[in-house]
Amino acid sequence: MDSIVQPAATEQPSSSRNRLLLTVYTAAIFVSALLLFSVQPLFTKMVLPRLGGSPAVWSVAMVFFQSLLLAGYAYAHLLMQVKNRIVPVAVHLVLLIAAFATLPLGIASAYGEPPASGYAFWLLGLFVVSIGLPFFALAANNPLLQAWFVRTGHPAGHDPYFLYASSNIGSFLALLSYPFLLEPIFTLHTQNRFWTASYGLLILLIGACGVLLLRSPKLAEAVARAEDAHAPAPGFVTRLRWIFLAAVPSGLLIAVTAHISTDVAAAPLLWVLPLSLYLLTWVVVFQSRPLLPHKWMLMLQPVAIAGVVVLLAFGGEQNLLLTLGGHQLCFFVIAMACHGELARTRPAAKYLTGFYVALSFGGMVGGLFAGLLAPFTFSWIAEYPILIAFAALCRPLANERLAGIVKWYWLALAALAVALVVPSTTTGGLSTWFEDHRVWVAGSVGVLAALLALALNAGRWKIFATVALALALIRVYPADEGRVTTVRSFFGVHKIVVTPGGYFHVLMHGTTIHGAERFRNNDGTPVAGRPEPITYYHKDGGIGQAVSAIRERKGAALKVAAIGVGSGTLACAAAPGEDWKFFEIDQSMVDAARDPKNFRYISNCMPDMMPVIGDARLTFAKETDGAYDLIIVDAYSSDAIPIHLATEEAMKIYKDKLAPHGAVVMHVSNRHLDLETVVVGIADANDLKSWVFNEDSGRDGDYIFSTDVVISAREDADIGRLAASKSWEQIEADDRVRVWTDDYSNILGALYRRLRDGE
Repeated sequence: MDSIVQPAATEQPSSSRNRLLLTVYTAAIFVSALLLFSVQPLFTKMVLPRLGGSPAVWSVAMVFFQSLLLAGYAYAHLLMQVKNRIVPVAVHLVLLIAAFATLPLGIASAYGEPPASGYAFWLLGLFVVSIGLPFFALAANNPLLQAWFVRTGHPAGHDPYFLYASSNIGSFLALLSYPFLLEPIFTLHTQNRFWTASYGLLILLIGACGVLLLRSPKLAEAVARAEDAHAPAPGFVTRLRWIFLAAVPSGLLIAVTAHISTDVAAAPLLWVLPLSLYLLTWVVVFQSRPLLPHKWMLMLQPVAIAGVVVLLAFGGEQNLLLTLGGHQLCFFVIAMACHGELARTRPAAKYLTGFYVALSFGGMVGGLFAGLLAPFTFSWIAEYPILIAFAALCRPLANERLAGIVKWYWLALAALAVALVVPSTTTGGLSTWFEDHRVWVAGSVGVLAALLALALNAGRWKIFATVALALALIRVYPADEGRVTTVRSFFGVHKIVVTPGGYFHVLMHGTTIHGAERFRNNDGTPVAGRPEPITYYHKDGGIGQAVSAIRERKGAALKVAAIGVGSGTLACAAAPGEDWKFFEIDQSMVDAARDPKNFRYISNCMPDMMPVIGDARLTFAKETDGAYDLIIVDAYSSDAIPIHLATEEAMKIYKDKLAPHGAVVMHVSNRHLDLETVVVGIADANDLKSWVFNEDSGRDGDYIFSTDVVISAREDADIGRLAASKSWEQIEADDRVRVWTDDYSNILGALYRRLRDGE
């Protein structure tokens, strides 16, 4: 017997070999994750100009990434069913080399211009054809390398999940470095070259992992298999639970990202913040001794859910810190609780790849719901509150305290629901009180759910029902005054709000008023005749002054190009006999503005308007050079900006289309970003002078707002009387601010300048 045991002992890897194994495998998994998650903001930013800079591009991109992650995990799971160790190594290295042959990254030539509809599926096709193979190969690395590590016989191989934390650390660092280091410093071209070179390095590291696996003693693998031989296989219900626990935070990731990016900018900075937190939760929960214990997260989870309910009830998007910080902090806690449950119930290493397949399948399900299904199903962003309610079901089974009291909770909750919801269909009395205090009512019910969980340790279905009631109340008693109609498309959710008394119809995107029309005078009588442009387009505002000054300077009818339709207000800024052409990417917006029940600008002032549908960078570039006296760029939805309309190359297109004495007007009002400096810079790069208008109207109550407007022209005389106006200040380009181009933009810098200047 001794003669048999001794060779086995000598075949075990030495301590130095164990250190080498751990170092190489950790490095390979780290670099792979670094590449996997740096390509997401990098390539998505390359794609943004094709679809108007819509935040939905990121949501669809996340669906693609999660789907390919599932495909990669399934491939790794199937590959590791092969008993021979050489086959998995050889097959995967061939796949990696084939993927490397498709680099550097680039948009497939077949996807030059998007279709008129079906953007989401067109975009998915673009991602598959352009980066499908290299991303698929990267997606397989994490579970595959962990499975290889188990077969090497390393002492830590019995529980290799710590390598998953290493993977997510790489992902986390990749995402944080993108907006704070890579994007502000390097162009997209340079980033692409770095990424391609790093992919080559990764192939070498994975090759080294393969060699170490093949050189490991076969007996070490047998010992590793024997350790898990009696580990029970996870049941069907357990696997469904894993899928659900992965799906909820994955869907929330997309919902939270869409919520915050719509009101700031469709840019990597705001994409990677929630995704970084999402990955950080994986890092923490799979540590051998988590920095944030799971029981703490389970205690905080109902508080976080209540926090989201309160934030949704009270709004708060006017406050950038609250928008970015509040929702993301709550999301982090909820994701920690869900992922902590996954870590707590993880199986033995023998079932590792199957566990990762379940996780990735759940991630894909959540992504499909929030990124594709919900936008086609709901006319408002219902996926966010729905997933928040589902988060309550991610809690483990609980032993309720004061069971004698808790058993009556369903009856009490039903009575509360009747008392709160039924009055919404009646008038007077209780209904009026609820209408006046709707925000506090909804927020209080949300807080009730948290207290229920903490004080009584109530079951997850009771918490779910309470949260669902609170969220329903937010919908029944919205924070918006008056009657609200929502219009949803690939490019976002627009709200058409009829204010109390029907005095104004207001178009909102996110929390930003995008246009409005007065329907009743102050005495309550209907407004008759031609609608008066208001909001940002009033005759005394920056855009109104620019139109009248250019018209006066020319002394004849103008030929105008307007990028962005909105509520159609600018249709009534046109004088008789003038030629105005509108460019709009969102057909649903045109349909809403054309309906006289919503707004009457188009029907009264320009009933024959036929906007050019499509991204303005692509459609406007086809216009005749030297054709327009005035170009008005007003395409910003909410406070999100399509960056590709504010670059040096975009301004060159505008300049080429200008008549010899024409001018470009760009509406740059923004709560969070300093865009004046950006526009002045891109104009200067095209040898254009710029003047800035920024004046408070003091008439917000009449929906006449202050506006930030930049007008750019070749010479002072081209803008007429504005050159001498005290309201317009000529601004020189700031040499300290790098000019935005199609290859470079810096959202972080624009955000910093706005915060620094305190505006």
